Amino acid sequence: MFIEIVAIVLSLGLLMFFAYRGYPVIVFAPIFTLLAVLISGIALMPSYTEVYMVNAANYVKNFFPIFLLGAVFGKVMELNGAASSIAQSLVKALGSKRAMLSVVLACGILTYGGVSLFVVAFAVYPFAVSIFREANIPKRLIPGTIALGAFTFTMDALPGTPQIQNIIPTTYFGTDSYAAPILGIIGGLIVFGLGLFWLERRRKQAEAAGEGYGSGHKNEPEGLDNQKYPNLWVSIIPLVLVLLFNYLLSRGFLTVNNWYSADLLKTFNIANVKTVSSSWALIVALCIGILSAICINARVVQSKLATGLTAAAMGALLAIFNTASEVGFGNVVKTLPGFKAIQGWILGLSSHPLISEAISVNILAGVTGSASGGLSIALEVMGKQYLAAANNAGISPELLHRIASMASGGMDTLPHNGAVITLLAITGLTHRQSYKDIFAITVIKTVTVLVLAIILSIF
Repeated sequence: MFIEIVAIVLSLGLLMFFAYRGYPVIVFAPIFTLLAVLISGIALMPSYTEVYMVNAANYVKNFFPIFLLGAVFGKVMELNGAASSIAQSLVKALGSKRAMLSVVLACGILTYGGVSLFVVAFAVYPFAVSIFREANIPKRLIPGTIALGAFTFTMDALPGTPQIQNIIPTTYFGTDSYAAPILGIIGGLIVFGLGLFWLERRRKQAEAAGEGYGSGHKNEPEGLDNQKYPNLWVSIIPLVLVLLFNYLLSRGFLTVNNWYSADLLKTFNIANVKTVSSSWALIVALCIGILSAICINARVVQSKLATGLTAAAMGALLAIFNTASEVGFGNVVKTLPGFKAIQGWILGLSSHPLISEAISVNILAGVTGSASGGLSIALEVMGKQYLAAANNAGISPELLHRIASMASGGMDTLPHNGAVITLLAITGLTHRQSYKDIFAITVIKTVTVLVLAIILSIF
């Protein structure tokens, strides 16, 4: 059994190492999958074609529309200037005295409205530079500030967020994106408050040491004074429409649960409409958001739409195939002899499903460097066990959903995380300069989820 466990740990370690070094997960996930299979003495080719590829393809089938439409929505909001308008308006309204708060809120509003994390970073960064320079706050604190606003409470904690990390659990638990709203709001507020406290503390330390914005930085944006953006209230319309229709189609009078009869759904092999209704609701909501966003600055969008859609599609393809590769990896691993011992160890860390789930999702998100990847692997492998244990203990599947979703955004932002690497590249900073604050936000999020899980297990 020892060698079988080593096979899994070694393959996971190599996948994390190569991802950290910038090698494509799409290429190396199947390589290290087959390495684990080979060491474990399992049939090589059937494991690849009938387990790895089948599960990777199923993930693409289930979630590609959301990846694609989310990327397109974000790109159109970038092209029409609406994303920049929202960021600029908040920065100007709150002023330099609330520089960090304004950046966090700008990122949060865009993320909660359905704009992809990468677009948010691109859109907000120029305004963050402007206000941080005006307030004489060190530039090295910008990545941590953007990470708090875009990678935490609005990504997976607040109910109804259209980010993929909040949609994935619906497939496994039969919930919707508004699952456990009170828990999500409480968790989101805690992360927001503690994260802002940390960042302000770091700002005051820098101020006391006489450190200002600094000079000689890379990737400094050009001046923004002469650029014109759409009116703020017009700019937020697409975001509001996405949130509104996502709610109406999930829980309101337009709910997609009532669109088709049970007999009709059975002909499409859909036994329970709740396993797909959240995805359907978000697909329709994002389509409405895209159409409304195109209407803002229609001429400007039209002139750049072809190249913008191409960029969005390429980004969506890369993102989903990276995640699908990790999902395929996880599904092969769970068939290996050594996995039962590892699974028993993870489940043995706590007998309570919420605590065990929070730990396992955090671990796998950290190993893969991906919130959606780690979440998908954890729920593919142990989702049924958690659901069965929760049902036996009288725990609502909605609580499983919210804890899993929030845990995925915990340790995922380790140094090899793609969003972290991209954020640092956008800001022209290095891990050495700025990762300490991103890691602090990561720890705050992880501890918050574990504490909430423990409290729920007691009461």
